[in-house]
Amino acid sequence: MSYFLLFISAAIVNNFVLTRFLGICPFIGVSKQLSSATGMGLATTFVLVLTSAACYLMDKLVLVPLDITELRLISYIVVIAGVVQFTEVMVRYISPEIFKLLGIYLPLITTNCIVLGLALLNISLEYNFLEVLVFSLGAGAGFSLVLIIFAAMRERLVHANVPGPFKGSAIALITAGLLSMAFMGFTNLIGQ
Repeated sequence: MSYFLLFISAAIVNNFVLTRFLGICPFIGVSKQLSSATGMGLATTFVLVLTSAACYLMDKLVLVPLDITELRLISYIVVIAGVVQFTEVMVRYISPEIFKLLGIYLPLITTNCIVLGLALLNISLEYNFLEVLVFSLGAGAGFSLVLIIFAAMRERLVHANVPGPFKGSAIALITAGLLSMAFMGFTNLIGQ
């Protein structure tokens, strides 16, 4: 049950995009089409789980035993870059259509602060390996959920009767704010 609560905590209660405000760039940039949002959500979830696991193992097997934890940030960035390159190759091979839809945003997962933030948060919260995997999967699921909801809303807003000054980015930001307020309602549901 505690793993389920950890997953729900990362996905909904402490959603990285809407309550921690990490990962905003792809949230705004890739959320114009539902298909690209879904692809980005899946790719980011894959990267989050893989990098969190790799960073955890690097920390526990290399950095801590050698007492070089001050290299944590640099080593995590190198791991993230490698995992993103691997993901980019996999997406290009598995689904060239999604690869084209994501365009520049796929390699930009490397600079997405949610990836590094999650790896550092896992270490600071002192999770074990299984908890790291569950928390990372929950964070990815929450990122994907929010991205898909926001993309679906933006697709509908294109055809809505929106007043002139609010068209485009303005209504997207208002919608993001309302979505954030909705998710903030879950804040005290699970303590963390």
